[in-house]
Amino acid sequence: MTTSDLHFLGIAETARLIESRAVSPVELTDAMLSRIAVLDPQINAFITVTADLARKQAGAAEREIARGNYRGPLHGIPFALKDIYNTKGILTSGGSKICADNRPAADATATRKLRNAGAVLLGKLQTHEFAHGGPSFDLPWPPARNPWNLAHFTGGSSSGSGAALASGLTPAALGSDTGGSIRGPASFCGITGLMPTYGLVSRAGVIPNSFTFDHCGPMARSAEDCAILLQAIAGYDARDAGSIRQKIPDYRAALDPDIRGLKIGVLRHYWEEDLPAHPDHAAALDEAIRVFGRLGAKIEDCRARPMMDGLDIKVIIGESEIFAIHQDQLIARPGDFGRDFLGRILPACLFQAADYVQALREHRRYLAEMKPLVEQYDVLLTCGFGPAPRLDEHRTVNFWRRGNAFTPSNVART
Repeated sequence: MTTSDLHFLGIAETARLIESRAVSPVELTDAMLSRIAVLDPQINAFITVTADLARKQAGAAEREIARGNYRGPLHGIPFALKDIYNTKGILTSGGSKICADNRPAADATATRKLRNAGAVLLGKLQTHEFAHGGPSFDLPWPPARNPWNLAHFTGGSSSGSGAALASGLTPAALGSDTGGSIRGPASFCGITGLMPTYGLVSRAGVIPNSFTFDHCGPMARSAEDCAILLQAIAGYDARDAGSIRQKIPDYRAALDPDIRGLKIGVLRHYWEEDLPAHPDHAAALDEAIRVFGRLGAKIEDCRARPMMDGLDIKVIIGESEIFAIHQDQLIARPGDFGRDFLGRILPACLFQAADYVQALREHRRYLAEMKPLVEQYDVLLTCGFGPAPRLDEHRTVNFWRRGNAFTPSNVART
């Protein structure tokens, strides 16, 4: 196997090669670092590359495996983190000048779990400012570009995660999702991203966006690889007030290609009425539904509340919370924030406490109304974003004018 063959191997396949010692963690890590050095100046997926640390961790993994101490499918596997996950002694910028010198004293819980699994940290990945702004050119680090076409958007806010995976710079990454920030880059970059159930993965040590809607989750290039990552990072954590006590199953073993009898509810009104989809996107959805039907799934259309109801709830609660998180710095250092972030967050200063309380009450009603629908079906099928737009077409105002099909999942905490 040549070095160039390693870049697009998945976690599962690479793990088998490492365990059998057909591939060494050092060889794999060096291949990734070499590719990052060549490609990332054009893609801008990384904010920080931890080359020395990665080589040290890869060497340690190789020695452990040689002694017969194989920890599992992430041992010796390179990974990278969205730059909102705390990493002890390593820059955690949040993609903002505000935190350009922030080197945390401890790892985030998810960071620690991946290190304990023997994974090798390649570095920290680009994020929209504090996981909230859009692609901005007035920040210390230029925005990530879509590897399929550098003039186009990666999706966000886990932009570097999507770009790095799509370009073969890492086989594994973590992102976060408050309103589509894992699933958007997965869609635009052609990878796999999973927003886990709210509270399943600890957010302790992760720069917050919204206490109510933040989810941390895996990003990779297959469902199996996401299952491996989720297995490592899921679990109760007392340091996260939203963490849930739930038995963690074997996610990888639960993967089953046989979907006969699976009940799929199709929220067709999301893309036909609420937010009409691009024709190519709608056609792809229809074809996917036909394929699921041919494979034996039970398909039926269903309805939830209009998509914009979820957006209205999310905007009032989410913008109020992120404004509260950054209020002191907004007063002290307004010029150090990017324009896109300010354009999204400053309107929240017009919200009143009564707006926030009423939105919280409406959120409870929303959850109660969604529960029977979630219980009725095994899968709720919705749409995504459609084609990746050009970077030069991005407008902050679109955040307030248009919703997206991902936000209701955050509001429903599914």
